[in-house]
Amino acid sequence: MQPFELKPTADQTFELIGRGPYDFIRVLRDAQANQQQGRVEQACNLRFQASQRLMEALPEDEEVILEWNHANSRAAIEVLHASAIDHFLISDFELSAALLELQLELDPEDHLEGSTLLAFDYQAMDEQELFDEVINDISDKQPERVLLMLWAGFRRDGKLPIGELKRFKERFAPYYAEFVADLHPADEAYLQAIESERPTREAEARELWLRTEPLWQQFPEFIEALRRA
Repeated sequence: MQPFELKPTADQTFELIGRGPYDFIRVLRDAQANQQQGRVEQACNLRFQASQRLMEALPEDEEVILEWNHANSRAAIEVLHASAIDHFLISDFELSAALLELQLELDPEDHLEGSTLLAFDYQAMDEQELFDEVINDISDKQPERVLLMLWAGFRRDGKLPIGELKRFKERFAPYYAEFVADLHPADEAYLQAIESERPTREAEARELWLRTEPLWQQFPEFIEALRRA
């Protein structure tokens, strides 16, 4: 018996029925347990190996949209997203982008907002045409979009776009303050604020810095430009 099955639904989607290594709910649970116990590399390996199995399980000549409301199908999408984050954090932007592209094929509604991380990947890879395609999928109410537009303008023209800079300083002031700060400690005060029912904007700004920090280690000139501004 095959350890997985793609079961079509009336909504033109598929439910991924999985057993053993294709039980993505269990994979997520095991990876999370490893991570909480400090075995981060093992957790990342579990997620990536599961992503590889998922890629091998999908037909090459047929569009597959997984049913978000089916638990194992949703877990498969979450595995891809989590592995993309793992690779982003080690500056493997190309593999991170590939995983996110597959995630968006399987979940066009983008429940996990993978488009945002994909835009950061594309900009890091200097894939400007692909970046232009995906940036419109990110709401202009999100600070990530303004940050991305600032970075894209700086990479293309060597200077920060004036309008986006003004917007970042005024509408997203805590984020601007965080990105020009010298230190970004993930200390007890930050952890309490970000884990509370209503995180402060300052805590959310630091979270965004910490999530994107691999970029600024590799492209520090953008942060220096923000500070000079």
